This record gives sequence, C-alpha cells and structure tokens, in this order.
Amino acid sequence: MLKSSALLVLVLLFSTFSHAGESFPKGPDAALTPGVLCSNPDEYRYPEKIKYCERDVSTSQKAAIFQKYDQIGYRTRSLKRQAFKIDHYIPLCAGGSNDSRNLWPQHESVYEITDKLEAAICEKMAAGRLKQKDAVTIIMEAKNNLDEVPAIEARVRAL
Repeated sequence: MLKSSALLVLVLLFSTFSHAGESFPKGPDAALTPGVLCSNPDEYRYPEKIKYCERDVSTSQKAAIFQKYDQIGYRTRSLKRQAFKIDHYIPLCAGGSNDSRNLWPQHESVYEITDKLEAAICEKMAAGRLKQKDAVTIIMEAKNNLDEVPAIEARVRAL
C-alpha cells in the first residue's frame, strides 16, 4: 500500500513538473492551449467569409497565461518579458479567438520560425487558395513540429 501511494505521488509530481528544466515552451501545451476559433466576430474576411476577431488580450489575461504555463513546469516569468509575446495558437487572421485556450507564451526563438508561415497562410486564405480548416491544420502541425516549418512553409507558398 505504501509503495503504491509513493508511486502515485511520484507520478503526480512528474506530470506536474514534466517541463522542469525547460525555461519556455517550444509549442502550445495541448491541455492549456487546444486552440479556439473566433465565435463573436467583429467582421468576416476572405472569400470564405471566416469569422474575424480584433486583437483583445488584456495585460491581466497575458499574466495569467504566463502563470498557467509556469504551473506546469516552465520558467517563463523568470526570463525577460521582452523575449516573449502572447501568441494566438490559431492566428486571428486565420479566424482564431482571443480566448485563453487559444493563447500561449511564445518565445522569440519560436516566433522567428513561425511568424512568416502564419503570414503566408493568411495571404493564401485572402486569395481564396486555402480554406480555414486546412489553414488551421497546417498551423497546428507547424507550431507542434518546429523542425518541419521550412518544408511546411514551402508547401504553403506553392499553393
């Protein structure tokens, strides 16, 4: 009985601090940031008429995002705040929401890789060459597989 209790405690500690040693996330945490689409649009965009929400993330909402990620083992709040932005997992230009479930603390070393791809995706959506469903799939694939972003971006630009 004591062994199983000790094992349970170790499992809980490991899952709570599974990111110990990592200062910042390389991609959104699936439990905290599953991605959410805009539900209360300010307008509709592109030939597909996707819902578009204006950027609206408060300072307190940003602080809460950093805190949530640090609670699972990251150390974002111990790093320079200027090295991060609160990223919309599904970008606003692709119909993403300002909901906390669509936000995560993205380090500059990550957004330097993904931001050009996001712009290319939204350009293709605006031209009617990429549907929102496919754009969201591509963005999620890229933000969870940073090493594949150059090939993904090349695929998008070829559309």
